[in-house]
Amino acid sequence: MSSGTVSVVTPREAPDHFAFVAGRPRTVQPFVAVLLATDCAAGLLGLLALPYTGLPPGPAGLLVATVLALNAQAGLYRPTMARGVLADVPALFVRTLIGWCLLATVLAHEGTLVHEPNAAPLTVAAVATGCALHTLAGCAGRGTALWLRRRQGARRPRPALVVGPAASAVRVTAALARRSGGGIRPVGVVVPPAEASVEAGVPVLRSLEEVQRAVIQNGVQDCLFTYAPETTAPVPPAFLESMGCTLWQLDTRAPGQTVPHQQADELAAFPCHPLTSAPASVPGLFFKRVADLALTLPALLLAAPVLAVCALVLRRSDGPGVLFRQERIGAGGRAFTLLKFRTLRPDTAHEAATRWNIADDQRMSRAGGFMRRTSLDELPQLWNVIRGDMSLVGPRPERPYFVAQFSQAHPGYAARHRMPVGLTGLAQVQGLRGDTSIEDRARYDNYYIDHWSLWQDLCILLRTAVCLVRPTGS
Repeated sequence: MSSGTVSVVTPREAPDHFAFVAGRPRTVQPFVAVLLATDCAAGLLGLLALPYTGLPPGPAGLLVATVLALNAQAGLYRPTMARGVLADVPALFVRTLIGWCLLATVLAHEGTLVHEPNAAPLTVAAVATGCALHTLAGCAGRGTALWLRRRQGARRPRPALVVGPAASAVRVTAALARRSGGGIRPVGVVVPPAEASVEAGVPVLRSLEEVQRAVIQNGVQDCLFTYAPETTAPVPPAFLESMGCTLWQLDTRAPGQTVPHQQADELAAFPCHPLTSAPASVPGLFFKRVADLALTLPALLLAAPVLAVCALVLRRSDGPGVLFRQERIGAGGRAFTLLKFRTLRPDTAHEAATRWNIADDQRMSRAGGFMRRTSLDELPQLWNVIRGDMSLVGPRPERPYFVAQFSQAHPGYAARHRMPVGLTGLAQVQGLRGDTSIEDRARYDNYYIDHWSLWQDLCILLRTAVCLVRPTGS
C-alpha cells in the first residue's frame, strides 16, 4: 500500500491474515473499583476525627473527590503487576495531605458550611489526626486488596502471551514458568514469521489467526511485549486491545542498560509498565470529555434545524434511509458505529467496507455532492461525540479493513488509536483528507497525541471553522 493515493481494493487483494474482531468486551477492572471504594471509605473514616457531630456532604465530597483525582493523576488506579502497597505509601500520604489542607482552608474561611453553633474550632491536631487516619485506612485497605489479588493469582494465574524476538520472548517465558506463584502463566509466544525454529515450552505463534485463536481458547488477559518501544511488533497492539487484553511493556535489556520508568512495576524482576491507550493523564482526558460535552450539546441543539433540512432534502432526492451507519475503529482498536448522512448507496456491503473514496462517483446526487463538499454529511457524528464513541478533536476514525492494511504498511498508523478518535483533527486542518498520504496523516495525528492540550483542541476547532468557510470536501 503506497503512502499516496489509495485505490479501490478488491477482495483478492485484501490481506487474508488480519482482521479486527469483536473480541471480549473491555470492562472496568474489578480491582480498580475496589481501590476506588477503599479510598472513598478511608476518606469518610478520616472525617470522623473532626470535632463535628455531622459534616455536610459538600466538604466531605470535596475531600474525597480531591484525593481521588490526585491519586488518579499519580497513576494509583492504573493496572499493576507485582507492585506492593509500601511503594505507594509516599504518594498516598502526600496527596491525602493536600486534600486535607484544602479541606481545612475551606472550613476555616466558610464556617457556615458546618451547621454546628457550638462546634470546637478546627485545630492543626484535628487535621493531622484526620489525615493520618485517612492515610492508614487507605494503606490498610489497599494492602488487603493487593494481598487477596496476589493470593488469587498464585492459585489461578492469569494466562498471557509473550510478544517479542525469539531470544527475549523465550527468556521471559522461562523466567515466568520458574516463578509459578507470580500470578502470570504464559500460554504462548508470538515471534516474527522469519524467526528460525524456537523451543519455548509453550506454543509458538507466528500468524494473527494463531494469536486470535490462542486468545479466545485460553482466555488470555495479558500480553507482554519484550520489544523495545520504538520497534514494530509482529502483532499490532490495537489488535490485541480489541480482544480485551491488557498490554505490558517489559524491559529485557542487559543490567545497566534499562531506562527508568516512573510507573514501572516488576514481573520476575523485569521492569514492567502498562502500554496504555491514553497518552495523557486521566484528569486530562476527563477534562477533554467535559469540554466535548459542553461544546457538543449546545452545538447539536443549534444544528437541529440544519439536520432536519438535510434529512428532508436527502429523503426527497435519494429516497428513504437518510442515515448511513458504518463500523469504524476508535480508541484502543475498539469498533463503534459511526453515523453520517447517506450521500451514496453502495451496491454491496463489501463496497461500503472496502471502497476508499466516492467523491467522484457519478451515482451521487446533486444533494449528496453538496453535502460532501460542505461536510454537512458529517453532522450526525455529533451524536457519536455525545455517546462517547468520538471526541470533537482527534485522529479521524477509519474502517477496520483499511486500519488492518495501514497498520501493516505504516508503522505509526496503529499508534493513532492511543487517543479517542475525532470529528476533526490536526491532519484534516492541514488538508490531509481524501486521497492524500496516509503516512503524513499518521505523523500529524501522532504529533497531536504526543503534544495534546485543551488549547490545541480549541485551535484545531477554530481552524476547522475556517476550513468550512472554503469547503473542499472529502
